[in-house]
Amino acid sequence: MVQHPLRIGIAGAGHFGRFHALKVASSRRAVLAGLFDPDRARAAAVGREAGGATAMPWAELLSACDAVIVAAPAEAHFDLAMQALEAGRHVLIEKPIAATLAQADALAALGGSRRLVLQVGHLLRYSAEHRAISARITRPLYIEAARIAPFKPRGTDVSVILDLMIHDLDLVLALVDSPISSVDAVGAAVSSPHEDIANARVRFENGCVATITASRISLKTERKMRLFSQEGYLSADFVTRKLVMVGRERGMPLPGTGGFRREEVSWTEGDAMAAEHEAFVAACLDGTPVVVDAAAGRRALSAALDVAESMEASRRRALASGLIQDLQDFPGGGL
Repeated sequence: MVQHPLRIGIAGAGHFGRFHALKVASSRRAVLAGLFDPDRARAAAVGREAGGATAMPWAELLSACDAVIVAAPAEAHFDLAMQALEAGRHVLIEKPIAATLAQADALAALGGSRRLVLQVGHLLRYSAEHRAISARITRPLYIEAARIAPFKPRGTDVSVILDLMIHDLDLVLALVDSPISSVDAVGAAVSSPHEDIANARVRFENGCVATITASRISLKTERKMRLFSQEGYLSADFVTRKLVMVGRERGMPLPGTGGFRREEVSWTEGDAMAAEHEAFVAACLDGTPVVVDAAAGRRALSAALDVAESMEASRRRALASGLIQDLQDFPGGGL
């Protein structure tokens, strides 16, 4: 077992790498051992902001730490995480866990054989909204989720499926305890080389259906989820941080509804990344179970790849029917 404090190195000094470095620097049980980034100047600047941590080559960072947070671009996740695990380091890897299921399996196998912590950065699992929903809905029948935002260059190295939709895919998979039976998806690349808008209808073997929309080319920001279940109906707005639940066990009675009650809940913005870091440090130092482990990361990746595969099939059907003239000219509709 690693001794306190946990020495954490950061691989990647970009947008999320900077946030991770600042969180480690403020931790009670961990210290920032250093940062690695191909842009040495950027790593040095983040290190100074995080209390004077050193920018160093990758091999030197691995020697200086007990654990690594992989916050590099998605295409580098597998190689960096594999090398860290091979060096005997615990790993927190940003989503997606890898580019392919074979890569995800290889990481899981190596982490398991070495008895190392391998945690995946599905940040919303540590959020107040996830706790509020999962405390009220345990048997969903139908789910609608929408996550749309204005265009930003950051994140366009991958499709909107792996950039934004994977968040809601992971939340839905955490709520629905059943394998996926089918996926029907459409989408289009508009402002980047990869899909910028996507809509997926996911069916589960237990009968639950989830419709998930993601866009990074909208004029406004919207993050909403509606759930219908045996417990009742729940509507959550993650931007205004408000939740309404209509069921039989919580809230004020609704006259004339046969015993239904209405509950309204609001929450303050919590520090989900701080909670994620605390869970990672506790898993490394204390041996506590990993909440979002390699299996959860693989499950979310598998669902995302199913969406991408269905989207490609939709494009080819449209091309074969003459609705479009080129695979790059697939309409996105009003997503």
